[in-house]
Amino acid sequence: MMTMSRIFYLSVLITLFITNTKNGYAQDIELPIDTAVVTSHQVEIDGKSISYTAESGMQTYHNDKGEAKASLFYTYYKRSDIDNVENRPLVFSYNGGPGSASVWMHLAYTGPRVLKISDEGFPVQPYGVKENPHSILDIADIVYINPVNTGYSRPIRDEEGNFKRSEFFGVQADISYLAQWMNAFVSKHDRWLSPKYLIGESYGTIRVSGLADELQNNQWMYINGVILVSPTELGNFREGILGVANRLPYFTAAAWYHEKLPSELQQLSLEEALAESEEFTTQKLIPLLYKGGFKSSADLNMTAEKMAYFSGIDKDTYLECNLDLTYSNFWKMLLKDEGFTIGRLDSRYLGLDKQKAGSRPDYNAELTAWLQAFTPAINHYIKHELEFDVPLTYNMFGPVRPWDRTQNNNTGERLRRAMAQNPSMQVMIQSGYYDGATTYFNAKYTMWHIDPSGRMKDRFTFKAYESGHMMYLRSEDLKQANQDLRNFILESLPKEGEPIKYSRD
Repeated sequence: MMTMSRIFYLSVLITLFITNTKNGYAQDIELPIDTAVVTSHQVEIDGKSISYTAESGMQTYHNDKGEAKASLFYTYYKRSDIDNVENRPLVFSYNGGPGSASVWMHLAYTGPRVLKISDEGFPVQPYGVKENPHSILDIADIVYINPVNTGYSRPIRDEEGNFKRSEFFGVQADISYLAQWMNAFVSKHDRWLSPKYLIGESYGTIRVSGLADELQNNQWMYINGVILVSPTELGNFREGILGVANRLPYFTAAAWYHEKLPSELQQLSLEEALAESEEFTTQKLIPLLYKGGFKSSADLNMTAEKMAYFSGIDKDTYLECNLDLTYSNFWKMLLKDEGFTIGRLDSRYLGLDKQKAGSRPDYNAELTAWLQAFTPAINHYIKHELEFDVPLTYNMFGPVRPWDRTQNNNTGERLRRAMAQNPSMQVMIQSGYYDGATTYFNAKYTMWHIDPSGRMKDRFTFKAYESGHMMYLRSEDLKQANQDLRNFILESLPKEGEPIKYSRD
């Protein structure tokens, strides 16, 4: 419940030159710089009333020369009944894309408000938000950050209406400017003594993995923990033998959900079916794929039969594509006889294509459902509950391409280095079994290979859920995933006064 608007920071405005492409003319819009609104609220978490403030605003990013280059939109939730924040964790939250706003985890996962959706995560009307009884705000303060061109965040343009795209839109550029912005935020809000955590979803896992290293080595800000939600491969692999093989356990999960597996496999629990699929993938499939076109006919047929068994797609299809069944083929074909496609980011969702024929779905069924619910909710929530109103479009997905992936695209290694340098840093991975974009088995593989020495494996935690890319949309997983986060944060906090060091014992 909101009580009142408390503080208005000094608002400085600059002119932002934008082009209205729809109507073909240019117009001037005032972009807020270093302005914020603070409101007071309450939420009931696990049966206890929690009072908190929500600070929504725009904070300037200055480059190394001290030049103002962008104004970033953020929302900062801070529990208001705690005076001493030295032991109060601070969580920085990012979504992915690249080019995605922070809306997804903000309004559906960790924040004090969540979408009004069905228990399984489908849109309902009227749209809007409700209290989140599972938010981690009881044990940690949270900052939701929107990179340039997402949410209300925008670059500051020169007199000709231009800005330097390479300063923001690339793996390293993104990490570098956000680290500087975070340093300024921590100083402004006097949170240097607080334990700090990074959480990123999808491409956001590349971002926070790089930030862990960038913050430590260039901003001298050490991180207690990193949470990777639906992680990408972090530079380890994308194609080849592993790319083909590692799809299969996800195929098994989606086929199990839609009851398309052979009866002896379908009658097992999801975890039991996946254990068999993973065993075949690692012990049989990868060695056979390694032989390429020199497999024996017997091996080729056996492999196609087993891949069909674990995916619900017929053997002949695998033979026709040389065992390389793509994700898009799978989404199109699994329910073809029923006239449906399945979702990419969450394969529980069904889509309708113009034709049954084809090699990929016409659209992402899950994403259209999510945008239907999230877009009205975030726009109404920010304006009416957080009382922050700006004459800008809230970019659910903003224009950030082309995105430079060539420079320092080694964030898996950067995360390993940050962990090695900081003996107290812990990492947790959260994945949905039905996520076909960043699959749970690829996430496992990534975790296994971040530190090839294996000496830090006890500092990794893996959690999986019976839902998709945004596993928290499912009511049951919203509760469990937040509890897993809560446990991870509390258990990864070093004991007071205990030296942070490696021990030879």
